[in-house]
Amino acid sequence: MFKPIELYIGLRYTRAKRRNHFVSFISLTSMIGIALGVTALITVLSVMNGFEQQLRERILGMVSHATITSTTGNIQHWEPLVRRAEASNGVLGAAPFIEGEAMITHRGRVGGAVIRGILPEAEGRVSDVVDNMVIGKVTQLQPGDYGIVLGSELALLLGAQVGDHITVVTPETRVSVAGILPRVRRFVVTGVFEVGMYEYDRTLALVHLQDAAKVFRMENGVGGIRLKFDDLMAAPWLSREVANALPGSYRVRDWTLQNANFFRAVQTEKTVMFVILTLIVAVAAFNIVSTLVMVVTDKQPDIAILRTLGLSPGSIMAIFMVQGAVIGIVGTALGVIGGVALALNVETIVPAIEQLFSVQFLPADVYYISELPSELEREDVVNIAGVALVLSLLATLYPAWRASRTAPAEALRYE
Repeated sequence: MFKPIELYIGLRYTRAKRRNHFVSFISLTSMIGIALGVTALITVLSVMNGFEQQLRERILGMVSHATITSTTGNIQHWEPLVRRAEASNGVLGAAPFIEGEAMITHRGRVGGAVIRGILPEAEGRVSDVVDNMVIGKVTQLQPGDYGIVLGSELALLLGAQVGDHITVVTPETRVSVAGILPRVRRFVVTGVFEVGMYEYDRTLALVHLQDAAKVFRMENGVGGIRLKFDDLMAAPWLSREVANALPGSYRVRDWTLQNANFFRAVQTEKTVMFVILTLIVAVAAFNIVSTLVMVVTDKQPDIAILRTLGLSPGSIMAIFMVQGAVIGIVGTALGVIGGVALALNVETIVPAIEQLFSVQFLPADVYYISELPSELEREDVVNIAGVALVLSLLATLYPAWRASRTAPAEALRYE
């Protein structure tokens, strides 16, 4: 005979035709519910992983992995600092910058912006903006020419194109014969970039470092030095090593400090979504309870006969646990297959739905990212499948225990 006998009888009960087809229907719905819950969990967590990865890449592609600043806000003789920082362990590149807020006007249109002064030849070592130029090149920024590169959304807001002259008004004032006037400088648009993140495409403008120094009165100094590391996740330790290697009093802040609350919120949201969607799996799993209770009631005579043949209460309990486990395993397997397939094709399916129904799920002016990314992680799939299986097994305990408590004499009294 097939061994162990508990597994044999449990599998036979699972595939046997029952007198009450309603039991089979409940088993099927339980299986489908578990599959849908697992599919939803895998897909949602994969999308959230994709969002987190895209946000990190786009934010850090424009911000930096770490920045070196001075307590005075102005770093003089910054060239040796750049060379020393680039020589530090784990640093891929370093570049100076000057940053300040300003108002940009063009043909009656006004927009606020962050003006960032950069060295065009060094910017590619710390930023992705060089690879995201739509029109023109960053290297076209020459000192004294007062050229400016605008984000795509900012250029659209101002109605500015390459070759147009725009006016930059800074908050600083100057005293003249006419009184106190704001500092105004004319710039020529030399290029447009688009990183795909509305916050930067709408508010950021790039100029040459020397031009920014004149506009913001930095003389020969810079506002800070941006760093890029070879290991993004090791930024806290690498930035600490850089800080220890620098002479004088400088402050080094890495991206985990600059954007800590933002990424912490994303992680918290991911955890909450996991808990909420797990409840879907839990509801489907506990449908197994009603299924097995009905099966136990239907199989009372069979249980009594098995007990009289010598099966222990533990063996009876194992029989019905096998039956419930089969429902959970099949449902989880179907959910994993469906979830993995959907997560791997989200970036294709969503644009097709948007095009079919002429809708946009993520408007660029509302959300940081206008596409729906997906990043499937093996750890998430394993954790979700494990939770679904555990819930399914827990749901079998009470019905199986109830079956093991069946008294043979009572069950066979009316047979």
